[in-house]
Amino acid sequence: MHKKPFLRTHHKQSRLRYAKAHLDKPESFWNKVLWTDETKIELFGHNHKRFASRKKNLLPTVKFGGGSVMLWGCVASTGTGKLVKVEGRMDSTQYQQILGNNVQDSVRKLKLRRGWLFQQDNDPKHCSKSTKEFMQRHRYNVLEWPSQSPDLNIIENVWNDLKRAVHARQPSNLTQLETFCKEEWSKIPAARIQGFISGYKKRLQAVISAKGGSTKY
Repeated sequence: MHKKPFLRTHHKQSRLRYAKAHLDKPESFWNKVLWTDETKIELFGHNHKRFASRKKNLLPTVKFGGGSVMLWGCVASTGTGKLVKVEGRMDSTQYQQILGNNVQDSVRKLKLRRGWLFQQDNDPKHCSKSTKEFMQRHRYNVLEWPSQSPDLNIIENVWNDLKRAVHARQPSNLTQLETFCKEEWSKIPAARIQGFISGYKKRLQAVISAKGGSTKY
């Protein structure tokens, strides 16, 4: 089943305000955005069973679930930026370290011009006092974002592409999983991401039609 976040009345109101405020933004506006997010990728995928060989292997394999990796990544209209493994449970400090080590490199790689916008969701570590101070010091221009709105973040679609590509290669251990993630991330074509951005107005229209409720995206 397609998962949808639980939306309270204030979530719907916030989503509706965002959609209406940005509905008439030109595509060039969205082309300035660096879209970011974290995701968990499981070793064998949802409800997928694999059996490990009992022979000796150079790298350990496991039965069934086998764990996962947490990743932070970013994309823009010109392609994929950095993809980074999150070590353990990410807090505000590690989040800021990841941003400090990867955002500017991604901005340069993706040829984002002056005035680019930084997008993130409203996770507590993204909105903590120390993270806000970090972003002010580094002059991040943060895009306003409504809570409970993964359907408005195009990187969610890119994550889905990545997971399908990685699981098709059937990694047998976490080392392979991380390697395959980075290899497949680099293969995602810019045209695919640009397509999501070109259709962004339709997402906003869908939110308005749903009166702030969930959409098919």
